[in-house]
Amino acid sequence: MSAKRHLPAQEETELDMTPMLDIVFIMLIFFIVTTSFVKESGVTVNTPQAATASKQEKVNIFIALTASGEVWIDRRPVDPRSVRAIVARLHADNPEGSVIIQSDVDAPTGKLVEIMDQVRLAGVEGIAIAADRAAP
Repeated sequence: MSAKRHLPAQEETELDMTPMLDIVFIMLIFFIVTTSFVKESGVTVNTPQAATASKQEKVNIFIALTASGEVWIDRRPVDPRSVRAIVARLHADNPEGSVIIQSDVDAPTGKLVEIMDQVRLAGVEGIAIAADRAAP
């Protein structure tokens, strides 16, 4: 007689990844919600120098004014008359942020004042003009 040995069936051990995926997904949502996005101007300008220039905190909108009078917001040229609507929409995303206008040294002053006026009409009071720190 042959004796057959029956080995117990091995249970497959399985690692449940669902809780880990839930945690990763919740962390992703948290970081997306808490991240403040900065809207770069998209063009490089030759900013003036100032001995009293200081770094601004909580800036989320950059507007560039070129020497030829072009206005750039969020990496694209815009019509100066549409600055108010664009800034109002961007400011609604982050109401605590402010606006920095990166004006070229040779930009027309009248155009700079027009841009500042449009930003104020959009409801933003925190406006600064970018300058490089000059050597004392």
